[in-house]
Amino acid sequence: MEEVITLYRPVGQREYEKLEKSGFSAWPRRLPEQPIFYPVTNEAYAVQIARDWNTKDDLNGNIGYVTRFEVGATYLSQFPVETVGGVEHSEYWIPAEQLEEFNEQIVGKIEVIRAFTPEGEIALD
Repeated sequence: MEEVITLYRPVGQREYEKLEKSGFSAWPRRLPEQPIFYPVTNEAYAVQIARDWNTKDDLNGNIGYVTRFEVGATYLSQFPVETVGGVEHSEYWIPAEQLEEFNEQIVGKIEVIRAFTPEGEIALD
């Protein structure tokens, strides 16, 4: 069985709803002003974005979710890991035009593992 890499992605309410419509199996298309899809490499970074940024976005429901999913390591190896700040701020930059192909490389389902509101973390059922 091929090696997989676990990735994380913080999302707000609008992206969560699109993800839910896919049955948690594929990331939604990027908007024209979003040329890159940014999955992150660690849960702590995803939590930071979901908790500190997404919960302050009124247009996106003031909620931040942390998702976790796996992608085949061979496929992912074509994309370098980008560090955008501190060493813990590492992510992959997937061009929007390759997102459909990227979605085909997801192993299993995309899981929602944490959720935050401006008041703090909320329990998931």
